Amino acid sequence: MAGAQLYDTIGATYTVTRRTEPRIAAQVWAALGDARTVLNVGAGTGSYEPPGRDVTAVEPSAVMRAQRPVGAPPCVDASAESLPFEDQSFDAAMAIATIHHWPDPVAGLREMRRVARRVVVFTHDTTTAGWLAKFWLTRDYLPEFAELVAGRPTVGELAGAIGARIEPVLIPWDCADGFFEAYWRRPEAYLDENVRRGISGWARVGPQAEQRAVRSLRADLVSGRWTERNNDLVNLDAAELGLRLLIA
Repeated sequence: MAGAQLYDTIGATYTVTRRTEPRIAAQVWAALGDARTVLNVGAGTGSYEPPGRDVTAVEPSAVMRAQRPVGAPPCVDASAESLPFEDQSFDAAMAIATIHHWPDPVAGLREMRRVARRVVVFTHDTTTAGWLAKFWLTRDYLPEFAELVAGRPTVGELAGAIGARIEPVLIPWDCADGFFEAYWRRPEAYLDENVRRGISGWARVGPQAEQRAVRSLRADLVSGRWTERNNDLVNLDAAELGLRLLIA
């Protein structure tokens, strides 16, 4: 299911758990440099849109566009692979936790590069050496994710497509934005259906895998097995789980 269709289906309660995490936002906004005009591609409900700048949003899901707050920057119904703007129309273009939904992420990134002088992308390293192996949720409970990312461009290939440098993004233990990896030190949160509904990954693996993973995680939390396996996380303030900024 393409990103717009997916969020038209699951996105109605997105704002319940998905909010701007200020520490990650600070890193994203710093990467934008002195850009005054900013295009936000795959903008969703408007998280991470920088204040004090002239922002234009692009979001193909009507359900997500409808949840943008009153007074939010203007939002255009369009896809990343075909941006309806002239070359070099913006000082910068940003994309936050969205390119894994794009049918052709390389084409989308090249479009961002075409319309903006600077590109900033928040994404995942989904290689077995990165996200899949480092994060206990994919490693121990949702092996199906390996199939979901099979054949997708690596973070290195994405960076190479636009000449970007790669910068790691740490996830604070009390991350305010409830994305997939956000609860790495708060595993009980994944037992909450409201939390899972705000994370597209749970919908993508399907209900059977979701319920199996939830049952297994609940049992391991009760038995103490999760703590035994992940004792090294308990005292960390932030974790490196393969999240990356691409900056070009």
